[in-house]
Amino acid sequence: MKTFSAKPHEVERKWYVIDAKGKVLGQVAVEAARLLRGKNKPTFTSHVDTGDFVVVINAEHVVLTGTKETDKIYTRFSGYVGGKKVENPKKLRERRPILLVEKAVWGMIPKTRLGRVQFGKLKVYAGEEHPHEAQDPAVHEVR
Repeated sequence: MKTFSAKPHEVERKWYVIDAKGKVLGQVAVEAARLLRGKNKPTFTSHVDTGDFVVVINAEHVVLTGTKETDKIYTRFSGYVGGKKVENPKKLRERRPILLVEKAVWGMIPKTRLGRVQFGKLKVYAGEEHPHEAQDPAVHEVR
């Protein structure tokens, strides 16, 4: 018996839409990361991009449990003295709501060249409209 290894040119990619309205951020991010990496497929190969495209809509209506809306912090640093910026999800949602989903999904995929390619197949939109209707995306339910 031989071990199966997927070839990059043989992978069939699908498009999925995840509606994040009223869903918990972590659960949406887990499902998106699984689809992006291809872990839902029997042909999953860890060193080959076997994942699908994922469109997340209604990112501005995603829910955080407990007191994370005010207590969780996102930190970034410019590299200059005094250049540390700290934001909570409430302020981040006002400024750019798609970053909540993008940061959560980015934390769940590998930080390698392969991970960056997989992350590039994630499309996040704050509202219900998205320009990917021509790809005929399938609706993926988050439990």
